[in-house]
Amino acid sequence: MSDWRPVIVGAGPAGVRAAQTLLRHGVRPVVIDEGERAGGQIYRRPPRGREVLPRKRYGFEWRRAVALHEAGDAVAAQADYRARTLVWNGVGTPGGDYLVADPPRPGHPRSAMPAPGTTSPRGGVLDLFQEGRVVELSYESLLIATGATDRVLPFDGWTRPGVYTLGGAQVALKYQDTLLGPRIVFAGTGPLLYLVAYQYAKAGAMVAAVLDTTPLSTQVQALPGMMARPSLLAKGVYYTAWLRAHGVPIHHGVRLGAALGEPRVTGLRYAADGRMREIPCDALAVGFGLRSETQLADLLDCAFHFDALNRAWLPVLDAEGRSSVDGVYLAGDGAGIGGADHAEWAGELAALAMLSDRGVRVDAARQRWLRRRLDRSRRFRRALEQAFPLPDTPAMLADDVLLCRCEEISVVEARAAAQACGIQEMNRLKALSRVGMGLCQGRMCQVGAAEFLSHACSRGIGQVGRLRAQAPIKPLPLGCLHAGQHTGPCPGPSAGRPS
Repeated sequence: MSDWRPVIVGAGPAGVRAAQTLLRHGVRPVVIDEGERAGGQIYRRPPRGREVLPRKRYGFEWRRAVALHEAGDAVAAQADYRARTLVWNGVGTPGGDYLVADPPRPGHPRSAMPAPGTTSPRGGVLDLFQEGRVVELSYESLLIATGATDRVLPFDGWTRPGVYTLGGAQVALKYQDTLLGPRIVFAGTGPLLYLVAYQYAKAGAMVAAVLDTTPLSTQVQALPGMMARPSLLAKGVYYTAWLRAHGVPIHHGVRLGAALGEPRVTGLRYAADGRMREIPCDALAVGFGLRSETQLADLLDCAFHFDALNRAWLPVLDAEGRSSVDGVYLAGDGAGIGGADHAEWAGELAALAMLSDRGVRVDAARQRWLRRRLDRSRRFRRALEQAFPLPDTPAMLADDVLLCRCEEISVVEARAAAQACGIQEMNRLKALSRVGMGLCQGRMCQVGAAEFLSHACSRGIGQVGRLRAQAPIKPLPLGCLHAGQHTGPCPGPSAGRPS
């Protein structure tokens, strides 16, 4: 055990609780964090020297935030904690290039889970960008806790300066103590829409309106399922009531038309109650829920299945977070959207699975308790997805709307390629139109592009596949690849994987 150093990628709720669990069992993990200090996106901390009272920054969640920050600081002091470090590539033993349409059947040879109590024979190598240079890190056991990013859908003007994602607006507030605006409109759907609007209004911003693309009746129908987590439901109701009480207009069943202005946004055109309307604003924050960051799991050849609830391709996992690749585990929103407390439970459970697989005795009662909490959380999550579905965006997109902002591919260009070549799969769309080939590698445009292709070829969203990840999974400065800055051999983007 003394020479076993499991690696945890991510220091949000899942990563911190996993590291804590390993440390309690006498195991010192390597923790890789893109941020300066642990907390992740949900509990993001400001730069040192710019502290703000937690109650002001995190609202109802301030006690949980403080607890996680204290745990993260303890982890940083005890573990091999590597702050401001990016994992941009990963190579493991090839496991095959395949997709599965449904969760695996027991005994399925391509996606069989490793048996508990066995030692991982595989391992692999991660490429890191750390302190201005590329370094390699070998692992035997790896927990991926990379969290999520905004789920973005294109609309007319979505690339205009002054248009932000909900997550971007939250980063500005939490990390930089900056308010976008002064007049800001929040639009889209999902619980984050109301949370960020509430946080901005509490911080003194002029919230011009909250525009929800989901009809109120749809949300009301999902209320019984959301009673699985009554405290979370109560918070959502409070945010909405508080906004209304403070004069913030809230409209449901909205269709986004266009972000107006040149060069920066000066307003938004939208449809509500059967009429087109315009609202002036200096900033627009838009989001349609969250999307799991799964690129690293893809590079390591984990099997994926289409999850109809999340309307996305997610890694195949067992009940404790084991992937189809021996020694690779996932937890938190990077394995499927569940929220901060769900991520904490999943991180602890995955760490216990890691320990059990190395022959360490763990608390079975605690494992059962964690599984029960996660099952209850998933029931609540199912109700949330029913309450806040994605709008039917592709049917409403004008020809000149950009589908891929990095490569500046418009809807009409992508449609022409799809029709001329009979494209029915995402990687063919990428190859023949360049959608998803830009700096973000499809992280921002993949959701919208998949919805577009599904509509264009009249196939289900689960039938058009997904863009396969390519390294670097996040942009890197070219200078870091100079031979003098790299320690050890640098595998190519598809080293160890079928082309």
